[in-house]
Amino acid sequence: MLSTHGEDKRYVIGVIGDIPALLTFWQMFKDQANSMVLQEIGVVAVALPGGGPLPDGARAGANIPTYPDYRAMLESHPAINLVIESTGRPALVGDLRAQLPVGVTLVERNAASFFIKLLTSDKIWVACKMDLLHTQNMLKTIIDQMDHEILFLDNKGEIVGANKTVLDKLGRAKREIVGRSYCEVFTGTDKPECGFEKDPFGRTMQTRAQAETMTSEVDTDGRVRYFRVYTHPVFDEDGTISHVVAIRRDITQRTSMEHRLQQAEKLASIGELSTYMAHEIRNPLFTISGFANSLMRAGGLDEKAREKIGIILEESKRLDEILKSLLNFTRPTEAQVTEVDINELVRATMEVMSLPCGNQGVEALVDLDENVARVHANPDLIKQCLINLVKNSLEAMQGGGRLLVTTAMTQNYALLAVEDTGHGIPLEIRDKIFSPFFSTRGKGAGLGLAQTRKIIDEIGGDVDLVSRVGAGTKITLYLPPILAVADSEESG
Repeated sequence: MLSTHGEDKRYVIGVIGDIPALLTFWQMFKDQANSMVLQEIGVVAVALPGGGPLPDGARAGANIPTYPDYRAMLESHPAINLVIESTGRPALVGDLRAQLPVGVTLVERNAASFFIKLLTSDKIWVACKMDLLHTQNMLKTIIDQMDHEILFLDNKGEIVGANKTVLDKLGRAKREIVGRSYCEVFTGTDKPECGFEKDPFGRTMQTRAQAETMTSEVDTDGRVRYFRVYTHPVFDEDGTISHVVAIRRDITQRTSMEHRLQQAEKLASIGELSTYMAHEIRNPLFTISGFANSLMRAGGLDEKAREKIGIILEESKRLDEILKSLLNFTRPTEAQVTEVDINELVRATMEVMSLPCGNQGVEALVDLDENVARVHANPDLIKQCLINLVKNSLEAMQGGGRLLVTTAMTQNYALLAVEDTGHGIPLEIRDKIFSPFFSTRGKGAGLGLAQTRKIIDEIGGDVDLVSRVGAGTKITLYLPPILAVADSEESG
C-alpha cells in the first residue's frame, strides 16, 4: 500500500508514533485509502522511539525506514513536507509545533483521520460523478439510436428534451423546439389536444397511467402515414407527475398489411354471400324476365302497359349484370397470362379513351418509357385496370383538367401510372377507396378500384396511391416483368 518512492507525490509524509498508535493509524489508512488517494500521497519514513523495524501489520508489505526520533527522520528525508503525529500525546505535539521547520506541516492524529476521510470522500464523489456521466451518455446514445420519435415533456405538455430521431426529422436544433407544445411536433398543430381523437397526454395526466392513440397525416409526397403515440408518466418522490415521455411510432407498413388482411377477409365473406345470393335471386329473376317477355310478345297491350313491362325487363337485365359483376369479382381470375407490351396497350387504350377525355375538356397526355420491360399479365385485364383508373380520373375532373399516363421501369417492377389534376381524395376515405362497393359517385357498384387491386395482387404486383386534396391523384400499378431466364428455364 505504501511506498518509499514518495518524492514524486503531492504530499511527502513522515509519520511519528509508537507501535500501538502506528498500528491503529495504519489500519485506518488501509480501510479508508484507495488507489486514487495513493496517487496523491506517499509515506516515506517513520519516527519510532527506540528505532527498530516496523511490525508486519504497519509495514503493509512496504520497506519503510524507521528512525529513533523525528529529527533524524527529517534530516534523512528533506523532501518531507508533512508530518503526521499518530499518538495524540500533548507533550509530543507541543514539541513538534515548536521545533518543526516552516516548510513542514504538522497534522495531529484527529486532523489526519479527518482529512484522510475527507480526501477519500472527495475521490469517491468524483468517481460516482464519472460513473453517472458514463451512464447518462450511454442512455442518451441508446435513446438517440432508436427509430421511434421520443419527446420528454413537463407536466404542461411542453418539450424539455428530444431524441436525435425527432431533431433529424424536423431538421432543427434542440433549442429550437424546447418549450414548444408536443402537438407541434407530433401533429403540426398547436391545439390543446393535438387534433387527436383522444389526447394521450391529457389522459396520462388524468389517470396517472400510460395512454396511447393512433393518428395519421399526409406527407409531403401526398402519401398517408399512420402513427401510434404513447405517453408514459414519470413520478417525483412524492408521487406527483413531474414529466411525461411521449413516443411516436410509424406503423404505416403494419396498418397497410392489416387493411389488406381485412379486405381479404371481407372478400372471402362477400364471395360466400354472393354465391348464395346469386343463386337465390337468379331463379325468381329468370321467371320474372320470362313472364315479362311473354307479356311483351302478347297482343292487346296498350302503350302504357308495354312501357311498364319494358322497364321490368330493363331493370331485370341491370340486376343480372350486377350479379355477374359480383360473381366475377369474388371468383379467382382465370384469364390466360401472357407477355404484355404495356406501352402498346397504353397507346391502344388511350386512343379509345381520347374521345371521352376531349368531350370533358381534359387534356390527355402519354409519356412512355421505350425501355420498359414486358410484363407477366393478361392484356385484357390490364386494359380493364387502365380504363377503370382513367374513368375515375375523369370523374374527378368534371370541369376539365390534365390527365397523364406514364410507363417506367424500376429495379423490380414495370410501372403504369395514371395521374390527374382533379379534386384529390380526402384523408378520411383513403382507406375505403379500394374496398368493394364503396363509391363516391352515387352510381355503379363501386367495384372498379377494388377489382383493379384484386387483378394486380393476383399477378404478384402492387398498387400505390398518392393524392393531395385540391391538387390531384396519382395511382401507380407495379407489374412484375418477364425475366430473361424464363424461356431457358421452361425449355430446360
